[in-house]
Amino acid sequence: MLIEACAGLLDADSPEDCIRRETEEETGYRITKPERVFELYMSPGSVTEILYFFIAEYQEAHKMNEGGGVEAEEDIQVLELPFPQALKMIETGEIKDAKTVLLLQHLQLKDRMKA
Repeated sequence: MLIEACAGLLDADSPEDCIRRETEEETGYRITKPERVFELYMSPGSVTEILYFFIAEYQEAHKMNEGGGVEAEEDIQVLELPFPQALKMIETGEIKDAKTVLLLQHLQLKDRMKA
């Protein structure tokens, strides 16, 4: 299994609508105010796909269902971790997904800039 942040194809949706839909389908939580933090090409020399990165707050009251995805080929287990543990999992290699690492490091830097 790969540990990764929610993601999905845009299809005809805006990036904001896509992340709202994918978050609810995959985690069961409805987010209302996703904040776009950046957009990046993951490998511009070989792939022209651009990824849109979002962060959002959620609360238990935002839980709409159990999550897990809606596609037959999706095998999603919702994983909620304390932030320090997630950062440690980057160091140990348990989290290897580039978009997830970038988002975690963005949050870490954002928190450091507040201090």
